[in-house]
Amino acid sequence: MTSKEHRVFRFAPSPNGYLHLGHAYSALLNFDLARQCGGRLLLRIEDIDTGRARAEFEAAIYEDLAWLGLDWERPVRRQSEHFGDYARALERLDAMGLIYACDCKRSDIARLAAGTPGWPRDPDGSPLYPGTCRDKPRRAAREVLTQRGVALRLDMRKAAALAGQGLSWREFDAGDIVADPAEWGDVVLARKDTPASYHIAVVIDDALQGVTDVVRGKDLLEATSLHRLLQRLLDLPAPDYRHHGLVLDENGEKLAKSVASTALRALRAEGWTPADVRRRVGL
Repeated sequence: MTSKEHRVFRFAPSPNGYLHLGHAYSALLNFDLARQCGGRLLLRIEDIDTGRARAEFEAAIYEDLAWLGLDWERPVRRQSEHFGDYARALERLDAMGLIYACDCKRSDIARLAAGTPGWPRDPDGSPLYPGTCRDKPRRAAREVLTQRGVALRLDMRKAAALAGQGLSWREFDAGDIVADPAEWGDVVLARKDTPASYHIAVVIDDALQGVTDVVRGKDLLEATSLHRLLQRLLDLPAPDYRHHGLVLDENGEKLAKSVASTALRALRAEGWTPADVRRRVGL
């Protein structure tokens, strides 16, 4: 990483489940790196998906991190308290003619892709959107977000053309990596039940909080291309990035809340100590 002054790191979990060893690794690594360079560590609660976020999970995040011996700056930024920041970013993209309303269902897109051999997919494996609604009459973003079942998509062709050439990011131990946001297609940036996608919210949050170093799992490496595109379109600074390896289970699979990976609080109840956690994750 670069020797930036006043370096700012952040750990940004979602309160939709209990933290596991993978979260512990990322949190501890951010904490250690910030301490080593005399930087700052922020904690951000990514609760933009209010339908899944729960108060007990948020409380458990604070408890688990304190048990690990981490400290962070207060107050903690909670995404659900900053919908206006994301709305302003979406309206700016809208004014640039870069987003459009889409009422296509995920099931319809999946069905179309399943019936078409070789249908392109994004880095996460989801079928790329075919652009069905791209050329329909445009509607204001503010109006679209009042209607259930309608999403706001980024017009990737227009966005990439406006961003121009030379889009890249600085990756720890790898140098400059050329971004390829087009591999994500026309991504959804917002819908009524989730007024900002992870992608738009994270770039706004990082910029407003002055984050200089984004240290996160390598499962988000490909998403950085999209984040760099949004940063350029919105005139936001580009942090340095470090995508670390993932903590795997005994079957070699990534730990995840969705598969009920063993939670830190369960390990603590079994008698694990913070030192045991550090040894297990290689720190």
